[in-house]
Amino acid sequence: MRVTGINADRRWSESMSAAYEQYLVPVVFQPFAEDLTARATALHPGRVLELAAGTGALTSGLLAAAPSAEVTATDLNEAMVAFGSIRAPGAVWRQADAQRLPFPDGSFDLVVCQFGVMFFPDRIEAFTEVHRVLAPGGRFLFNTWGPIGTHAFEVALQAGLERAFPVDPPRFLPTIPHGYADPAVVAADLAAAGFAVEDEQELTLQGRAASTADLATGYLTGTPVRVAVEERGDGPAVRATVIEEMTARLGPGPVTAPMTAYVFRAAA
Repeated sequence: MRVTGINADRRWSESMSAAYEQYLVPVVFQPFAEDLTARATALHPGRVLELAAGTGALTSGLLAAAPSAEVTATDLNEAMVAFGSIRAPGAVWRQADAQRLPFPDGSFDLVVCQFGVMFFPDRIEAFTEVHRVLAPGGRFLFNTWGPIGTHAFEVALQAGLERAFPVDPPRFLPTIPHGYADPAVVAADLAAAGFAVEDEQELTLQGRAASTADLATGYLTGTPVRVAVEERGDGPAVRATVIEEMTARLGPGPVTAPMTAYVFRAAA
């Protein structure tokens, strides 16, 4: 799959899903999935909808920690749904757009989303849809990355990309994953969709990677950064430059670094 423009920032191909799962999920996403799982199970949900479920890191945690809950996992990208349905077959998997959810009003008592809200083109519209499919008093639980400067792995990666492409570096990381990093804006969007924010926390966890080479491989082949690099050409040279810069900043590995996110719980 080759996509350009805004779609390239929001879509994953099948091969991206495999690299994302192998290199990034254990290091970057699993620590936060465990946190969200604990927060979700404390609410004792019966009917759970997950948005932007990706390859199923959070889904797997929910199924294990709340075996009596009915979990429906969705993602915009068919490649992620195909991968996740194999990893976490205990959930009902569906391809779905968060801004046009294919579920009746009041279908769920909990909606969860791990690092997906940043990808919604119209967040208020998506949050309004979440509010619609929640039963009265249901909860919306999600996280979003802080500014890129609070994520040491991605600071190093972005520095490598800017070194490889000094004129026109890929801007996926600062503009999309880290582009929704003002808690006041998030809270205002939730309020506009009819939610009452019950809890908002800043959370910093440690990521642990075997090497900077593994991290670079994950980001360069398992995210839309791959498309941006392919459009600019000379992938092997870019990879070498990125690994060199990341190693200079983080060390060769094993690598441990802090990652900061904001966690929100809102009531319908």
